[in-house]
Amino acid sequence: MVLAACGSPAAGPSAERSLILATTTSTQDSGLLDDLLPAFTDATGWAVKPVAVGSGQAIEMGRRGEADVLLVHSAAAEEQYVAEGTAGRRLLVMHNDFVLLGPDADPAGVRGVPVEEAMRRIVAAGAVFVSRGDESGTHAREKALWEQAGVAPGGSWYQETGQGMGATLRVAAEKAGYTLSDRATYLSQPGGLALLVEGDPGLLNVYHVIEVTKRAGERVQPDAAAAFADWITGPEAQQRIGEFGRAQYGQPLFVPDAGKPDPTGA
Repeated sequence: MVLAACGSPAAGPSAERSLILATTTSTQDSGLLDDLLPAFTDATGWAVKPVAVGSGQAIEMGRRGEADVLLVHSAAAEEQYVAEGTAGRRLLVMHNDFVLLGPDADPAGVRGVPVEEAMRRIVAAGAVFVSRGDESGTHAREKALWEQAGVAPGGSWYQETGQGMGATLRVAAEKAGYTLSDRATYLSQPGGLALLVEGDPGLLNVYHVIEVTKRAGERVQPDAAAAFADWITGPEAQQRIGEFGRAQYGQPLFVPDAGKPDPTGA
């Protein structure tokens, strides 16, 4: 379906102005895409076909030339992809943060402790930890946190869903387990889990837009990629990002960052 959308000859004017955005499940599950994409279409005339997958899968789509532009949050994987030479600009868009969630009873006793210590306590307690297990940006950060904590997760206490963030939150709640989530999806889909660890420097969650170029495949539309990258880092989109969620949750779900120093060092 993605291949057909990317590679088929245009059937008419609307098809000629349609781009494929490969992005993360967090931008979809939080509702951010529903706010941004209609405004982008109104401003530019480009319709958008979003494909919400993990960041790793989105980057693979870029490598294969199956998307025109990416909106992702997995810095190391992004940097590797850009270094390969088939991507165009990689621009800072926004950030929020990751949070460690679990049952309110907190059987592992992680509430309020540094995140590395929290990961070790979960293991020591044999508490259920539910991982996305999907090579997404969230999964990549989770694996990095286990490594920093000196833990190789595995065994019956460690369970992988292979699904997006919203589905993983639901499974963790059903199992009274712990999980790592981006804050935006947690706030928009709380599902009975308590926020136990937040604010640690290791939990920063940064999003970039990456243009795909024709070096990845002839089906790619560089003008579409540039239009989206310019718009999402421009004033209208940045204002929308900064306001998104504020009225409903009392805080924005994402912080606009275009034009600021990049915390990932890019």
